[in-house]
Amino acid sequence: MTVTARIAWVDNALFVGESGSGHTVTMDGAPDVGGRNLGARPMEMVLIGMGGCTAIDVVSMLKKQRQDVRDVAIELVAERADDHPKVFTQVKVVYRVRGKGLNRALVERAVSLSDEKYCSATAMVRQSATVTHEVILEEVT
Repeated sequence: MTVTARIAWVDNALFVGESGSGHTVTMDGAPDVGGRNLGARPMEMVLIGMGGCTAIDVVSMLKKQRQDVRDVAIELVAERADDHPKVFTQVKVVYRVRGKGLNRALVERAVSLSDEKYCSATAMVRQSATVTHEVILEEVT
């Protein structure tokens, strides 16, 4: 499977990325490198991609298990190396899963399967970073 993307320079440190599926995203550098804060930083996009990848996995598995999931929010916090290329060295992923009568074991199993087997973005980030996760369940009435 081939995945494509195209990045076009707008000006200064502002770029527009276009996915092979035709969607666009704006990226901008920090002000200290000429950016104007008009878009997410590229390394933030890496975290967003990782979060999206694992979210798709977890929601898909929980639906297949017929869990009554109402909302899934994933928060990622990463630490970067001090020296170039300033890769991620640690990433903590917090899964907030809201639903009715959720089975904690099934939710944690879905998170573990995504983390250890299915999420390709996590697998790539894990090449430089320690990845940990936490699951928070919230019951809805």
